[in-house]
Amino acid sequence: MKHLSGGKMDELTETFLASYESQESTQRIGSAFLPSRDAIVAIIDKLRQLVFPGFFGQLALTPDNVRYHVGNLLVSLGEDLPEQVYHCLCYAAPCGPAEKSCRRKAASLARKFFRRIPAVREMLALDAQAACDGDPAAKSVDEVIYCYPGFYAITVYRLAHELVKLDVPLMPRIMAEHAHSVTGTDIHPGAQIGKSFFIDHATGVVIGETTRIGSNVKIYQGVTLGALSFPKDEGGRVIKGLQRHPTIGNEVTIYSNATILGGATAIGRGATIGGNTFITESVAPHTEVGHRRPAMSVRAKRRGKKKAPRSARP
Repeated sequence: MKHLSGGKMDELTETFLASYESQESTQRIGSAFLPSRDAIVAIIDKLRQLVFPGFFGQLALTPDNVRYHVGNLLVSLGEDLPEQVYHCLCYAAPCGPAEKSCRRKAASLARKFFRRIPAVREMLALDAQAACDGDPAAKSVDEVIYCYPGFYAITVYRLAHELVKLDVPLMPRIMAEHAHSVTGTDIHPGAQIGKSFFIDHATGVVIGETTRIGSNVKIYQGVTLGALSFPKDEGGRVIKGLQRHPTIGNEVTIYSNATILGGATAIGRGATIGGNTFITESVAPHTEVGHRRPAMSVRAKRRGKKKAPRSARP
């Protein structure tokens, strides 16, 4: 750039370098290399091909070539996943001279994760069936798997949650935030969610880190399962690791834009939570919570004489 040649370029460079020194929390110069977000998103895509064979990817699968397809995916993932897990481990605790040990640990974690995928498939099959059964607009389970943004968010959550249980740092959150950016559904990978979970429409749903959700739960768009307050230590810092988000029992339905807050808040089995409600206290099993229907005012519009166009006025 001609207008940044010579001394002006040097001056601008020095300005940036000074900024890096004064704001150390927003630079990682000399630190371990972070995992690649793009590589992790690519891993999600390959995992979906592995979990839902025949739905994603370009290969038309048959009984004759499926073994070859799965083998290729596992070879590719067997290279990509340990590499990103390794960078996540180094991010959490720099490996330094123990690089080989860190790489062995990353490879071991990846193998454990792969062994858990069949169980994840079983959970996702139940989730897909719950969506198909619970949405009158769903024509088939295929449609749910291939089209529904809420199911995509649940798929990524189920995979990321297994990495959380394996104590893999950072990667589960990268996966969850990717799904959040794509679907508008924010499910923290640390949340605990039971079988046959369905999010209808999905947009605007927030499920916090310590949320506990039972089986056969259905929620609609705009629902927030959040924290009511954040206890702080003597230094004013938020205390982490506490139960901050609600517990939702089995067979609960939560309608659109409901907000349920607090770690001590529990929604009992079989309860129905109406739309636009704001709940900070526990709800008994098999009860309905909702607002009274607001009174509506309907009246005919006033019909006045039409004004003549400005150009036609005398």
